[in-house]
Parts: sequence; structure tokens; C-alpha cells
Amino acid sequence: MTKILYISASPRGAASQSGKLAEAYLAARSRQAPDVTIDRLDLWRADLPEFDGDKAAAKMTFFGVGDMDAPRQSAWDQVVAITSRFLAADEYVLSVPMWNGGIPYKLKHYIDIITQPGLLFGFDPEAGYQGLLQHKTARVFFTSGVYAPGAPAKYGADYHSSYLTWWLNFVGVAEVESIRFQPSS
Repeated sequence: MTKILYISASPRGAASQSGKLAEAYLAARSRQAPDVTIDRLDLWRADLPEFDGDKAAAKMTFFGVGDMDAPRQSAWDQVVAITSRFLAADEYVLSVPMWNGGIPYKLKHYIDIITQPGLLFGFDPEAGYQGLLQHKTARVFFTSGVYAPGAPAKYGADYHSSYLTWWLNFVGVAEVESIRFQPSS
């Protein structure tokens, strides 16, 4: 059975163009494979903790900086709990509108929480960074009101698809399909 994590990064709910595209894909996917399960994560309704000093300090213990004391362990346990939901999926579906050339801040916040050493990536001084996810796929629905690939520079730049594709590859998701509705107006 395939488990899909659908991450909605738009605050617009049913009015979201990227959300409509993602929902159409999920409906088709469910018809094609009735045993697929869909876990829906609306980042605008999720109670995500701040990535504060204790969480940052806990992260740095993986790089040999400091010790994992009780406050850091508690902070790290929060990170692991949130990341476990992401790790449990076989496929990721993201609906992502362009915000000022980039991604919505709620999505960046989520990415900053879950992108941690030993969970989504590893590090070796000789080999550098390596993603820890294997055999995972992603479909990302990108929308924007004005920007479109190939548009003149006066209409903006695309940092949202380039960033998300880089990030997914960084954590080990090698198969990333980008679906664009740009411009969406």
C-alpha cells in the first residue's frame, strides 16, 4: 500500500489554484489505486513549533558541538515527532504558490524543522552531505499569478521551484515531477 503525504502550502483553501491541481491529482491517484492512503498536512492549520535555540543546539550535537542534555533532548523529540510523519510517506504531493519569487513562509518553516542530520540527511567530512530518503517520489504543483517560465525579468524570478527541487534532491528524493500553472490568473 502506498502512503501519500499531501502538504498544502497555500492559505487560500478551496480557492487555491495549486490546491485544486493537487486535489485533482490525488482524486485520480485514488481512483487508479484504491488502496492508497492520503495524509493531509495543511501548513496553515498545523501547530508547528518554533525552531528555537534548544532545537538548534540539539541539531549541532550531531556535528560535535555540545551535549544532548535534557532540554535539547526534549526539543529534539519534538523535531523527530514532526519528521516521522514525513518519513512515513512513500510519495509527497505539494501544492505551492509563488510568494515574492519564493515559497510561502509556512512551508519554509516546516522544511527547516524536518531537515535535520540523521533524519533527512547525513554528513561526512569526506563525502559531504547526502540525502537519507530512498525510493520516495514527489509531485509538486507550482502556481503563480504573473511569473511564468521564460517570462521577461520584469515579471519576477523563480526561486520557488528551483529551491524545492534542490531541497527534495538534497534529502534524497530523486524523482521529482513539477507541474506548473503559471500564470494562474
